Formats: sequence, C-alpha cells, structure tokens
Amino acid sequence: MNAIVQPAAYPSPEHDVMSHVRRTWGFDRLRPLQAEAIDAALAGRDALVVMPTGGGKSLCYQVPPLVSRRMSVVVSPLISLMKDQVDGLRACGYPAAALNSALSADERRETERQIASGQCRLLFVSPEKLLSDFFSGWLARFPVGHFAIDEAHCVSHWGHDFRPEYRQLRMIRDRFPSAAIHAFTATATRRVRDDVVAQLGLRDPCMLVGCFDRPNLAYRVIPRTRAVEQADAILRRHAKQASIVYCMTRKETDATAAELRGLGHRVAAYHAGMSAGDRRRVQDRFASEALDVVVATVAFGMGIDRSDVRCVIHASMPKSIEHYQQETGRAGRDGLEAECVLLYSAADVFRWEGLMTRSAVEAGAPDSVIQHHVALLRHMRDYCAPGRCRHRQLSEYFDQEYPRGNCGACDTCLAEHEEVGGATVLAQKILSCVCRVGERFGVRYVVDVLRGANTEAIRRNGHDRLSTYALLKGEDPRELTQVTYQLLDQGMLSRVGDDKPVVRLNEASWRVLRGQQEVRLWRSSSNVTLASQDAGDAWAGVDPGLFEALRDWRRETAVRRAVPAFVIFGDATLRELARRRPSSTASLLQISGIGERKQGEFGEELLRVIDALCREHGLTRDVPPENPAGGPRPRRTGPLPEVAARLFRKGWSVARVAEEMCRAESTVWGYLAEFAAREDAPLDPWIQAKTVARIEHEADRLGDQRLKPIHEALGGDVSYNEIRVVLRRRDKGAHEPRREERPGC
Repeated sequence: MNAIVQPAAYPSPEHDVMSHVRRTWGFDRLRPLQAEAIDAALAGRDALVVMPTGGGKSLCYQVPPLVSRRMSVVVSPLISLMKDQVDGLRACGYPAAALNSALSADERRETERQIASGQCRLLFVSPEKLLSDFFSGWLARFPVGHFAIDEAHCVSHWGHDFRPEYRQLRMIRDRFPSAAIHAFTATATRRVRDDVVAQLGLRDPCMLVGCFDRPNLAYRVIPRTRAVEQADAILRRHAKQASIVYCMTRKETDATAAELRGLGHRVAAYHAGMSAGDRRRVQDRFASEALDVVVATVAFGMGIDRSDVRCVIHASMPKSIEHYQQETGRAGRDGLEAECVLLYSAADVFRWEGLMTRSAVEAGAPDSVIQHHVALLRHMRDYCAPGRCRHRQLSEYFDQEYPRGNCGACDTCLAEHEEVGGATVLAQKILSCVCRVGERFGVRYVVDVLRGANTEAIRRNGHDRLSTYALLKGEDPRELTQVTYQLLDQGMLSRVGDDKPVVRLNEASWRVLRGQQEVRLWRSSSNVTLASQDAGDAWAGVDPGLFEALRDWRRETAVRRAVPAFVIFGDATLRELARRRPSSTASLLQISGIGERKQGEFGEELLRVIDALCREHGLTRDVPPENPAGGPRPRRTGPLPEVAARLFRKGWSVARVAEEMCRAESTVWGYLAEFAAREDAPLDPWIQAKTVARIEHEADRLGDQRLKPIHEALGGDVSYNEIRVVLRRRDKGAHEPRREERPGC
C-alpha cells in the first residue's frame, strides 16, 4: 500500500460505514485504502484512487451514498458492465440503477421515477450520456453527492486506452460544483495520474495509490512455438475453470477458438467484428458458466465483471505493460490464486511497431505521441526477457519498490527456464547462415536453409550448396525460429525493412562469430507449478466435493434468476462455505460475502446442499476459522514443490499428496515431474516399470519428445501425466547441441 497523500483530518463515521458493509455485503473489514477513499467522498473531497483490479474500487463509491443518503453517479464505459454491477448490487438489496440505451421506455421511466423520489442511491451512466446537455441539465435538479469515474486512465493521452469523450468530463466540475469527483483506475503511471488530475480539474485531491502488485497471480512468459498446443496444455491445468485467451487479430481469434473447440474445450470467440448481439451472447454464456474459455481480442474484458477467472493467456504480446496489467488483472479478482501466461515471440514486437506507426501517421499524431507508444512497446519487450522477477518488474514500472527477494510466483523465481546448452555455437551457426545467404532474407528463410528444406526458392538461389545448408537438420523449425528471435531481442542480429523485412549482421554479430562474446539462450522447461504468493493454503480445509456441489447450485440458481453466476456468490465465499460448513442460517452470517439480504434469500437452499453432502461423507460442521483474529492464514513451510518432494520421498501416492496439500491431482503430477527431473529415485511407486518401458520405447522409436504423438502411439491408455513424468526423467541433461563445430563466415 502506498497512500501518496493522506486525507485531511475530519471525523469518520466508521461505525455507520462498517454496519452498512456488514449488512449489505457481509464483509467484516475493509481492504487497504477503501476507508480513506470512502472518508474522502463523505467529506466532499476530490480523489484519485489507483487500486489493482480486485482491490475493491467498487466498494469505495458504493458505500458513501448509503451512509450520506445522497445519490452518487458512476461514469462507466460499457453497458454490459453497468448491467452486471446493478444486478450484483440489487442481489444484495442495494438500490442501484442504470440509464442507458439498452433500457425499454418503461424501464427508463421507472428509473427516472426512482431518481426523482430519492429511492436510487447509485446511478450508472455512460460518459456520452452524461455529456448530453439535456441529461446533465435534468440530473442537476437532484442532490448528487459525488461522481465516480471508472476506468479513469481513459482521460489521459498518455494512458493505454485514451477516449476523447472521457477528456470532456471536466464539465462535471462546471455543472455540479458542489459534488466531489473521484477518479478510479487500476493502471496509471505517475505521468497518467498527473494528467487525469489536470484534465478533470480535481481540487486538492486525495491521492490514494495502492500496491500494484497482485500477489495471488503467477506470471509466466514462455517462447511461443505451437500457440494452440501450448494454450491447450495451460487450459488443462484449469479444467472447468474460467479462462481468457487474448489474440492480436480477429482472424487469429477465430482460428484459435475453433482449434481449442476441436480439442474439447467449451470455448467461444469474441471480437469487434462480431455483431453486438453475438458478443453479448458470448458474454452472457461466459458469465453464466456455460463457457469455460473465451478467445478474444482486447475488445473483451473491460465489460466482464466475473471474479473467478483462474487463467489468462496472451497468445501474442500486448503493446504496453499498462495493457498487460489491465488484461492480466482480469484473473483472480476474487483474491484467489490464478495463472497468467504470455506466449512470447519477438515477431509480435515488429508487428506492433508497424501497426502503431501506420495508425499514428494516418491519424496525424505528433511525433511525441508516436515516440511515447514506441517507448511503451520497448518496456513490454524488456519485460518478456528472462532473468528478472516478473512481480518486481511490474511493481517498478509503476514506480513502486518490490520488497521480496523471491516472489515464488513467476517463471523466473520458480526456475522454470532452462539455459540452452552450447548456445554460443548454436548462435554462430545461425549468424553464419545469415552471412552466407547475403543478409537478404528474413528469419523463416534462414531457418529453412539451416534445416535443409527442399524449397524452390532455396534451389533457385543456389543456397542448397552452402556449407550452412542442413547444418541444423532435424531441429524443430518453431524452436529454431524462437532462438533466432532471441538473437534479435538481444541485439545480436538486426532487422531491416517493413514490408519484406530481412535480417542482417551487426557489430555484436561479428563479436559472436569471432568468439569474442558468449551467448545465453533459453527454453521453457516442463517444470511448472501453480504456486502463487498467496495460494499456499487457499484450498486448505476445503472439501472439494462440497465446493463443486455449491458451484452446481450457484449455476442453477443463476440460470433461474437470469443473472451471472458471480452475482449469486463468488468462489471465495463458496470455498469458505465448503471449509466452515455452517449448520444454521445464523452461522451463515459469519461467512465473508454473505450479508443479511443473501442470508434471507439463499440461506435455506445453501444449508440443504451442505446438509446433504456432510451427511453423505460424514463431514464435521461449523468448523472454526483458522484465523479467528482476522489475520492471514499461516503459510506452509517452503515452496509447494518442495513440500510435495518431501512427501514423494516417503513414497506417498499422487492422490495422497493431493489430499494432504489440498491440491488438484493434475497439479501434483506436475510436482512429481519436477521431482523426477531432479532426483534419482525410481518411478515405480507412481508408474509401473512396464509402463515406463513402453513410454521410453515409443519416445525412442518416434524420436519425438512431444506428449501427444507418444500418447497416440500407446493407444491412448497411458495418461499424459505419466508420459510427462517419464520424459522429464529422461530429459535431465539431455539438451546438448547435436553438432559442435564452430562455423565461421
């Protein structure tokens, strides 16, 4: 937490605030900076509030009108977001409404009546509607206590999602001089924050800037080789859980969604090329849990209020860290563990450079704006390089220190990257080939020559007679392409041209070729865990069968009421129910997320579900909280893979380890694969010796280390988990290059 300026000293109606919070939302404490933001609104003071997604911004503008009994207005960019928020508030018994073009004439008149009578406490409108002279003049007739501007980074030219209509919201100051203005965003650098304050005309604002770090998220950046196969493997770690896959273009979005659907995922595409009705149907199906995965362009997300997204995959690199922070911020908004994976290729950098330059020139943007966006892209490219803690990089980008030495929740700190053996020799072979083809071709052509491809272009150019032809025959073309792009990223190759770019040598290239500079290259290992900083005990004590039964009940209830499932309860509340297993409606109020309205509305149904499962499985009831004082749960001693390794050394089965650690078996198989790669213990406690022999035989016969071909060759009767463990054991120290000669030009 980093509150830049504390609010001025004035009486805080803390008792009234917390009584409303307990009755309405069922929370017994506020999160960092929520009290300060609420106090500022009640005191009539302007504020800029920067909190990470999931940090609780909404409560900051929802509580003040309940305490002050004056209506507040929320400026929100999307109708779908307004609807979800209004549905959620009304489910808690909160008098909220929205005015937008999606309402019928009768609905609009009823909302206007509620406003005029003073019944409405929170009104959601779009910036375009508020800018209407007629509407703002009508609204000025009523006592508006304060305005909350959501997604306030859209105000700034320097923000990642500038919108001209947001720039005009300064009119609030003129039309409603007595109302406080609060600007809310999850992503804003110091430059953007200063611009928002200036453009909105905030008066002596309370500057509240929370911690940008999201400790419940595990960040990974891995080289993109086979995007769909990689996404499929990641999504299977989150089976039956909400996930988002971001693509750069509409064409890629449609193709990726179709391929993932063919692999058995419940998935749909979403992009701006679809009709508004089709986009809304996808959003509704995702919100109702009829879909697990949405493959989308960045058009998807801002209007989604689902809090239980467990995985966000970027199939291509975003164009700025602000975009990345905003999009990954859609994972784990309930505070529970989630995974964010970026499939990186330097090719994305060059694509973005071309797109951004062309669009800026067409729009007549000044050079300063173009240079600013190029700088944002460079920061994003630097983030993708291996070697530094991802949590630290994101915190420092937003001008905050990161206090931990090892976050325990990113690919770097979890040691999930393997250094390529013989990297300097491999780089020399690639650079030598670039030289021998005359520095006149792109990456793909160079890779084809190195692999000995029999193409018409290579024969026509006589490059099948070069000494570097087929020098790396048998190498995977996608992995070889990624290695070449790593050389571009590290400045050991140059790229020239936009329409038909070619790669050329530079001074660094010649130092490598002369043996004057060593090269380090990386590949992602299969050593992947789902650890995050705060995930250690997130499932401790939770009965998985009861949790799934409660999820089924939530889904069915949401369908009956025609609202998103998260409007009923979030995953955090369901986990707490499955952990505490209350036996009375009174004890339900001890569960975070259950207020008086939801206790009365859903209490009897919840108890029936809990009663049935507890009787069937002999589960105890009214389990006391592990942290009765309200503090954090004690963490396990050591990283989760090490905890699992200690149990594997005792010969425990995967199922027993999963039960002990409150982890899914698929996760524990990942721990076992890591254990097998590090230690020489026999595999027979977990995989029969004859099965190990069959897997090794097929791997040798096929000459392929990919899981799917081996699985198919074994007739599908050996699990992917078993194959992965055996291959990881064989993979130890097996990454030396096949040819060791040092080529020159």
